[in-house]
Amino acid sequence: MKFSTLFTATVCVFASLAAASYSFADASATKTAPGIATEKPAEGPSVMLEDGTFMVPYIQRIPGTDIQFEMIPVPGGAFTMGTPEDADDFVEDEGPTIPLKVKPMWVAKTETRWDMYKEYMRMYGVFKEFESQGVRLVDDSNITDAVTAPTELYDPSFTFEYGSKETQPAVTMTQYAAQQFTKWLSRMTGIQYRLPTEAEWEYAARAGTTTAYSWGDDADEIEDYAWYFDNSLDGPGDVGTKKPNPFGLYDMHGNAAEWTVNEYTEDGYEWMNEANPGDATSATRWPENPYPCVARGGSWEMDPPDLRSAARLASDDEEWKSEDPNFPRSPWWFTSDPSRGVGFRMFRSLEELPAETISKFWEASSQETLDDVESRVSEGRSGYGYVDEELGEAAKNVGK
Repeated sequence: MKFSTLFTATVCVFASLAAASYSFADASATKTAPGIATEKPAEGPSVMLEDGTFMVPYIQRIPGTDIQFEMIPVPGGAFTMGTPEDADDFVEDEGPTIPLKVKPMWVAKTETRWDMYKEYMRMYGVFKEFESQGVRLVDDSNITDAVTAPTELYDPSFTFEYGSKETQPAVTMTQYAAQQFTKWLSRMTGIQYRLPTEAEWEYAARAGTTTAYSWGDDADEIEDYAWYFDNSLDGPGDVGTKKPNPFGLYDMHGNAAEWTVNEYTEDGYEWMNEANPGDATSATRWPENPYPCVARGGSWEMDPPDLRSAARLASDDEEWKSEDPNFPRSPWWFTSDPSRGVGFRMFRSLEELPAETISKFWEASSQETLDDVESRVSEGRSGYGYVDEELGEAAKNVGK
């Protein structure tokens, strides 16, 4: 079936659905994987699968808390990644264009919020407390199920200068820290959450469109869809308060730029011509160094051209950590602009990825980053915590 047909037949996601009410699966109420229904919902987004069941929206609760977020089904299909060379807004690192196939997936309705990320930040103290009590210790038998938690902010004013409300997007975390968050959440819920590849992110942002933005080519309409430099001088806006894209995803343009797992390549996607990945999940250039890596979507600090569906932002640890008073500088935190506009959004594949594949999404592939983390752990300035489905309850009241 052609993507355009599949998109029309199985997905009913439009801006007008932003205020619609529909039934959700509750990921905290069942041990079975959420987001699958035997019947098509009467309204709201859904994706029909080959076996006649439907991918549907669902609510995920972070175990041990009342914090929730929503996942939206996105249909599989095909698209062309990048910007054509003859386009008015072509930037050299956005080409050559590459045709790719994409498998069905769920994508978080909004960027990861501060209330969600602060619960992960709290794990630093939780893991230290467990260590002092001699419980839930990490050893060779469970190290693969362990994560690091971000160290406490040396000076919170760098990160929180423009707000840390529960409803704002969490920002200034490194790619590694975002990866560890998704592993932490996945191990607690038993559901594979992860960062996207660049290709998956662009497919979700375009939502079936081929224009510069998901609403069209006219940047004059950006006010309705994005928090950007001209309308957000005081920091990022609350997530989900602008219009969504055709898939029902909010803030894909602006507010916070969003981490992908990809290494940044100055020559754009030339490497794909040689690698010929075929599908978007395999279209991954795993980083060999801590930077540059790719964030997408642009932020509240940026102008409209930087918020296009194909626009890329290359990380720069030297610049983004220039005000970090630590030495060596933190593998979990940035301090300096434009990092105060960089966050992330969670993705989930329809079919679970093999262990050796999902581990690449959860762990740093740069040896320099791994060595930096190990150095801090060995010095007692950080540590590992064992994560399973019992952690949420075990950590519920620690340090509160």
